[in-house]
Amino acid sequence: MARFALLSVSNKTGLIDFARSLVEEFNFDLISSGGTAQALKDAGLPVTKVADYTGSPEILGGRVKTLHPRIHGGILARRDVPQDMTDLANNQIRPIDLVVVNLYPFAQTIGKVGVTLPEAVEQIDIGGPALLRAAAKNFAHLTVLCDPAQYQEYLQELHQNGGEISVEFRQKCALRGFLHTSHYDQAIASYLMQQSPLESPLPQEYTLSGKQVQSLRYGENPHQSAAWYQTGTTTTGWAAATKLQGKELSYNNLVDLEAARRIISEFTSRTAAAILKHTNPCGAALGSSLKEAYEKAFNADPVSAFGGIVALNRPIDAATATELTKTFLECVVAPGCEAEAQEILAAKSKVRVLILPELNSGPKETVKAIAGGFLVQAADDVVTDTSLWQVVTDRKPNHEELEELLFAWKVCKHVKSNAIIVTGDRTTLGVGAGQMNRVGSVKIALEQAGEKAKGAFLASDGFFPFDDSVKTSAAAGITAIVQPGGSLRDQDSIKAANELGLVMVFTGVRHFLH
Repeated sequence: MARFALLSVSNKTGLIDFARSLVEEFNFDLISSGGTAQALKDAGLPVTKVADYTGSPEILGGRVKTLHPRIHGGILARRDVPQDMTDLANNQIRPIDLVVVNLYPFAQTIGKVGVTLPEAVEQIDIGGPALLRAAAKNFAHLTVLCDPAQYQEYLQELHQNGGEISVEFRQKCALRGFLHTSHYDQAIASYLMQQSPLESPLPQEYTLSGKQVQSLRYGENPHQSAAWYQTGTTTTGWAAATKLQGKELSYNNLVDLEAARRIISEFTSRTAAAILKHTNPCGAALGSSLKEAYEKAFNADPVSAFGGIVALNRPIDAATATELTKTFLECVVAPGCEAEAQEILAAKSKVRVLILPELNSGPKETVKAIAGGFLVQAADDVVTDTSLWQVVTDRKPNHEELEELLFAWKVCKHVKSNAIIVTGDRTTLGVGAGQMNRVGSVKIALEQAGEKAKGAFLASDGFFPFDDSVKTSAAAGITAIVQPGGSLRDQDSIKAANELGLVMVFTGVRHFLH
């Protein structure tokens, strides 16, 4: 008896050539529904419509086509179970050897501007996932294909194995099918969650699904394998970025680029530049031009800037491009790049230059894996409002000082805790990152600032538990401090600041970053 294949696809790429090979080379009988059957018929291929095979017409405007015992019985029957085969015979059901299904384009539909909820709902496939899951479950006896990219591999298997398909190949295809339906269901759930926000900010069940953008050479270190996945139903974020030039992006590049995106997105009204190493800013600055902002950021710590990641919040112009080529950089990201600037950057062909217009658009949650599960938290995207800050010292900041404190606070938010930032003229002068005690971070930041600490400003991502950091800062010449406040010993720090003539402002908000 000829083998039996069910073909029911939304994406008809490669379908006709594949079906012709099945029929002419391997003696398959074909059964199809709806548009797939018509496409095969128009190509001159013999095909039986599902409705003719089942004796049940398509109903509900095509919502019900393949949901029938003659279809699912032929898929789920175990060839090595006599009762299953008897059931098939008694009900005139042919066992199905191959199921080729891909699903309604739900993701593409909801990616369209102005799509309505009813329009999206109509693209929720029911029969397709049922077919995929049934065929994947019974991979011991048949093959399921859910992607046109699998067609040639399937035909190759038939050629190499005398017309048979190995169980290893069938199991691999089954896994692919379950991953496909899982990703599809996640897209639907995410969309419906957006349409009807939950009362709780985080749901009781949280699923994460992604499609591989590319395999990466390795992870943080050469012995660690890694890959880059895109979440969501439309291409956004770094997957939507345009790479103008440079080597392939690495795992570490992408981690640093995301940290750079987050810090540069703090500044929208003023031209800004940030240079990062290992997710921490080694230089960040505002300027009257992009070139000035970059030069200030670079000169803040030129040693650490070597091999850094540069983020700019304005399109790259020729003058800035020229400065960028004067040192070794790993990556540069900006919302745009002028043609002349692109020609200049081409002289450093290995530098990865990316264009990401939506620099300010980031995830609403952060996810971190732990043993046996993962943690989810809302993104630290609270908008800073200086009118809510509390000036706790006798000396009050003027407008210019308040603006400098705001700049320092915004940068400090993106430094690993314990974090201390020293700034002046809207430029980082010293960065103390990731120390086990806050005093250590203060000393590192002040030491890096050196003589420039005199008259400078200091930000701390967490409160000062004692007054020692205030005294150390004042001794170095710091003139004003911004910190969250909230320590049991806040009065000690306030008293020390008053005695030493400092401004101290409490934000009431902490920005730990681990």
